[in-house]
Amino acid sequence: MAGRSLRDRYVTLYGRKPVLEALEAPDVDVAKVFLVAGSGGAAVEAIVAAAAKRGVEVERVRVEFVTSLTRNGRQHQGVAADVTAPELSGLDTFLERRRGRHHATSVLVLDGVTNPANLGLALRSAAAAGLHGVVVPRRNTAELGPLAVKASAGVALRAPIVRCDTAAEAVAALAEARFHVVGLDARPGATSLFEAALPERAAYVLGNESTGLSDEVAHHVAEWVCIPLERGVESLNVACAATLVAYEIARRGLSARTS
Repeated sequence: MAGRSLRDRYVTLYGRKPVLEALEAPDVDVAKVFLVAGSGGAAVEAIVAAAAKRGVEVERVRVEFVTSLTRNGRQHQGVAADVTAPELSGLDTFLERRRGRHHATSVLVLDGVTNPANLGLALRSAAAAGLHGVVVPRRNTAELGPLAVKASAGVALRAPIVRCDTAAEAVAALAEARFHVVGLDARPGATSLFEAALPERAAYVLGNESTGLSDEVAHHVAEWVCIPLERGVESLNVACAATLVAYEIARRGLSARTS
């Protein structure tokens, strides 16, 4: 299991407009701003002024540092910011906090969700329904950046996000920690989500709507459930599926909002 990381404390925003908007939003806790050395112009000056007004440190760095930090070499515009996400944690920390607890714990695990809009919408629904966590792997998943935050209408900054390297690592660790791993897939033999007996301690794994769950993740699934579909519809957008799963969990009284 991956160790604790300082990166498990922050969401990294990038781009001049998103960073400036974060600095100007009083309810967003910006920890630090990184600017490429030598960058200037009206937008940069506005960022520096907004940071100074709030007492946020601005560090001048090489462009390679910002590219590495954002994992995006084309759209960062020479600026990034670490924004504190109070409910964000690493997988090991999350499991340690849930160890020995006997009340309901329900989490989503995203496997191969590469569209940032879908990621943001899934986070918004999971947070609204009161789920205890959403596992967002670093690999083969949309980055937890400005597009996902925008799609979530800012909720991603306070959603219960759990970070790890891969979805396969997450489901293996969750299964070992006595989570019942439930896979969402319309395969033969899958039980309707609305009729299945949902466990109190469970991890619900959602994959890309085109390819489904990866083989490495499917290997750990203990039970398969599906969302009934009519009129020849083959699948739902993964964000829509996440919303239905999250609110069915809440309806059963298995979320933090209802338990």
